[in-house]
Amino acid sequence: MGWNWVQALAKEHQVTVLTAAFHKADIASVCDPLANPRFLFVPHRPWHYRPTPRWRVIEGSIAKPIMNFAYCSWQSEAYCLAKDLLKEQSFDLVHQLTYVGFRFPGHLWRLGLPFVWGPIGGLEDTPWRLLPAMGAKGAVYYACRNVINAAQRRWLRSPRRALAAAGPGVIAATQSIADALKRTYGADSTVISEVVAPLELSPAEPRKRRVGEPLKIVWSGQHLPGKALNLLIEALAGLDPPLPVELHILGDGPQRASWTVLATKLGVAGRCFWHGSVPRGAALRVMGEAHVLVITSLKDLTSTVLLEGLALGLPAICPDHCGFANVVTELCGIKIDPHSRNTMIAGLRAGLLRLQHDEAARRTMGMAALERARAFGPASLQDKLAAVYRDVLTIPGGLSVR
Repeated sequence: MGWNWVQALAKEHQVTVLTAAFHKADIASVCDPLANPRFLFVPHRPWHYRPTPRWRVIEGSIAKPIMNFAYCSWQSEAYCLAKDLLKEQSFDLVHQLTYVGFRFPGHLWRLGLPFVWGPIGGLEDTPWRLLPAMGAKGAVYYACRNVINAAQRRWLRSPRRALAAAGPGVIAATQSIADALKRTYGADSTVISEVVAPLELSPAEPRKRRVGEPLKIVWSGQHLPGKALNLLIEALAGLDPPLPVELHILGDGPQRASWTVLATKLGVAGRCFWHGSVPRGAALRVMGEAHVLVITSLKDLTSTVLLEGLALGLPAICPDHCGFANVVTELCGIKIDPHSRNTMIAGLRAGLLRLQHDEAARRTMGMAALERARAFGPASLQDKLAAVYRDVLTIPGGLSVR
């Protein structure tokens, strides 16, 4: 997300990026770090996050607050680097880009420059009625997250200060986040999806399904309780066995073993193809061979894979919540009622049956998916950001919150 935004910004502006030191080698392998965008690397401390196996375990467990404290420390280091930078060079505007979470506004708003914050996410709770669909561990984790979210929305002072400093420069990742910002903080915002559609992937038309070819479904994501692949497996089990359907599953994680057992138990293991965690190019090839993308996330923002799927001409079947509700229309996909576990399973099954039996409708949706992806491409992002920047830079007297 951060990379795509930075590249879009650099087409219109001179951009200096403060980022983590562990990205240095990867960035240097694809571009000149001193060109535009220019990358400066915040000094790494032993307690800062980096993608090691130990940190990944922490990130996916109830110990995640340790990672949050490490990130707050990193943000303080980034602020110190920014202050030193301002002694040598002048800047017109500062933009706090990632993390997306509302609880991490950083300190750049204290620099006294016109300030933009966002896209912001993380304000929404996971619907309590959907917690049972995540299994025991997932239900406990997300229930605790809901409680912590409520407390932090009420008591954290830093988001309120950063929002006040941003003024018209607040960006929400989804409409529901924009509603929550208004409801919780009284802050108006501009809605801009946190992910950008990779239009360079788009074919001239959706892939055709040959006569007798199985309907190929693709699902992609980390194998975590909140991604709820188990709902799709249960929906698949309710389809008549003679129906030619394949489910291609990308990604990996702690839930894979239990989901594999579930597929076997429900008699659909022969329809499931587990590709695991593969390089992005390989994942996109799997997606490109599919006929429909299915998303089952119970808690998310917009999801990178959704924009990738639309850019590839895949109709999407997804819950009618989170950022999916903003992106997917009835022309390019099927949104299902997320009221409960049972309504989601029934909706997934009905959507699959519709596309399995009506290839003309699937192709029409695929063409609409290609068109919808263009609304979330880099050019659209540049236009929306330009409007936000103009609003921030033209505030009479500017804003100064310390």
